[in-house]
Amino acid sequence: MLQLPLLYAIVDDAFFSSTGELLAFVGELAGGGCKLLQYRNKSGNARVMLEQARELQKNLGDCMRLIMNDRADLCLAAGFDGVHVGQEDLSPDAVRGIIGPERWLGVSTHNPEQLREADLTSADYLAIGPVFATSSKENPDPVVGLEGVRRARALTRKPLVAIGGITRANAASVIEAGADSVAVISDLLREPRKSAEEFFRVLR
Repeated sequence: MLQLPLLYAIVDDAFFSSTGELLAFVGELAGGGCKLLQYRNKSGNARVMLEQARELQKNLGDCMRLIMNDRADLCLAAGFDGVHVGQEDLSPDAVRGIIGPERWLGVSTHNPEQLREADLTSADYLAIGPVFATSSKENPDPVVGLEGVRRARALTRKPLVAIGGITRANAASVIEAGADSVAVISDLLREPRKSAEEFFRVLR
C-alpha cells in the first residue's frame, strides 16, 4: 500500500503566465520539502500540457513524484509517475489499462457512494472533497466537511487524500479526521517554499 506524504501539492497552470513561472514555483515547493505534486491544466491544449509536463519531469522528476491530472496518455508521454482522474473522466480501470500496474492511480470522490465504488477499483489512493468551501473550481461539489472525511475513512483502507479549501489553519484537523494527506492549491500560491515548510510544521 502507498505511503502518501502529508502534503499533496496541486499546481494549476491557470495561475501562471508562463511555463518558466510555473517551473520556478514548483522548484520553490520542492525546496520547501514537497515530494508529491499533481499537474493540472484544464485549457485542453495537449501540446502545451505535454511541453510543460516534460519540463517538470526534466527539472523535478528526481526529487518529486509527479501526477498528471486526467490525461493518461500525457502521463506516459511525459514519463510521469501516475494519473489522477475525476468522476467525469475515463474510468479508473480504463486508465489502469493504459498506464499499467506500476504507476499510481488516484480517483476523486465526493460522497460515500462514489467512494465505495472507487474503492472496488484498482485505484492506489482515493480523494474526498471538497472538505471546505473552495474557489479553485468553477462548479464545486457540495462541501463534505470533516464528518465527510471521517465517513470516508471508515469506508476504505486505501490511502485517503482530502481536498478542498484546506489551509495551514485547518490542515491538522483534516489529518485528525482520518486523511493520510491533504491536497492544497490556493494556500501554496504565495511564498510557496515558506508555505510548504509551514504545512509540514503544522502536520508533523
